[in-house]
Amino acid sequence: MEKLIVDYTAVAVNTGGRKGHVRTEDGMLDFDVAMPKEIGGEGGKTNPEQLFAAGYAACFGGALAAVAGTTSLKDSEIKVKAHLGHYGPGSFGLGVDIEVKIPMAASLEEAQKLVDAAHQVCPYSKATRGNIEVTATAVA
Repeated sequence: MEKLIVDYTAVAVNTGGRKGHVRTEDGMLDFDVAMPKEIGGEGGKTNPEQLFAAGYAACFGGALAAVAGTTSLKDSEIKVKAHLGHYGPGSFGLGVDIEVKIPMAASLEEAQKLVDAAHQVCPYSKATRGNIEVTATAVA
């Protein structure tokens, strides 16, 4: 494997796990987290899956911009669904569905080509490739 040349490092600190608090060292993020109601938590606060989905969506948008060429991304939208699940008792996992709307693309097929190209270069996609199930689809 090639050695990563680090250009930037984000540092986040958690106390209390899923029912605790997260903050970044620079103070840009600083809030409580909670387990979603759907998995027995109190809800009402953000959770790791939402944070992962938000980060992946923003990163994928950057990758899409890098590969878009002359295709305008005006009014484009990247929706990331981060799924928390399990493979059996005590064996948890994530899955991701990425839905990308590119209204200015010539066709849905052309939009899918851009989505596929972005999926190849996106750092989140690279990090998850072969580790979790990820689908990246152009939608109308």
